[in-house]
Amino acid sequence: MRRRVRARDLSPDNPTITWVQSSMSDTRTSITRRVGRALAIAVSALTLLVGATVWQLAFRTPATDLLPLPEHLVAATAVEGGRLLADSPAVADYQPLMWSFETQRRPAFCGVASSVAVLNALHPSAPRLTQGTFFEDLATELNVTFKGMTLQQLATLLRRHGAHVDVVFAKDTSLDAFRATARANLSRSGDYVLVNYQRAALGQREGGHISPLAAYSATSDRFLILDVAAYRYPPTWVTAVDLWRAMNTIDTTSGETRGFVMIRGS
Repeated sequence: MRRRVRARDLSPDNPTITWVQSSMSDTRTSITRRVGRALAIAVSALTLLVGATVWQLAFRTPATDLLPLPEHLVAATAVEGGRLLADSPAVADYQPLMWSFETQRRPAFCGVASSVAVLNALHPSAPRLTQGTFFEDLATELNVTFKGMTLQQLATLLRRHGAHVDVVFAKDTSLDAFRATARANLSRSGDYVLVNYQRAALGQREGGHISPLAAYSATSDRFLILDVAAYRYPPTWVTAVDLWRAMNTIDTTSGETRGFVMIRGS
């Protein structure tokens, strides 16, 4: 026989109803807390993952992973590369730059490593500048870490360290003018050349790059690039024509062509 449900049985004041409602409320609260904790753990894990990825891409010291050079480039470490250096009269910058050379410490620090090498070569008796002491403020360091630097930004940072800098965009000069200017620079001491070029135009991997020039071979019409990404490529002899074409490419950040800067002490 079915029991008839009386109105007072469904009353909010009924202890049984009150207990059920309380239990349901506690259950909902417990579920909400568990979901909240799970979401918090997931967000923390995602944050750690993103942070680790950013570190790997922007802040880590690149691991050594030497890549083969295209056939038209000559490694300075090869027999032919050594011969080119031995026969080259335009080597005034070679020894000072080898003394002050640093491999870039972060993936986007090619301009930083190149600047440090040149500034230390200009002032060999001064306290040694490092990639860790190059920047005057954290904001600029982070900007370069994530974005690299344009030719004009490179010049600005060098000037902050007291250097006199001339910026030459490839569109504003010619192959013959570049060759003559760079050759003259490499034939005398006290000033240096940094080139900004597109790696892909040389058949190398990755994009825009900055490194110092260290020598010029008139017999082969090649410049020696001291590649600051030494974990990827050795110092490399590049023909003037190939280097010029690699500089005469558009930097999508600035909208200008790449080019070179000439640096001397103030």
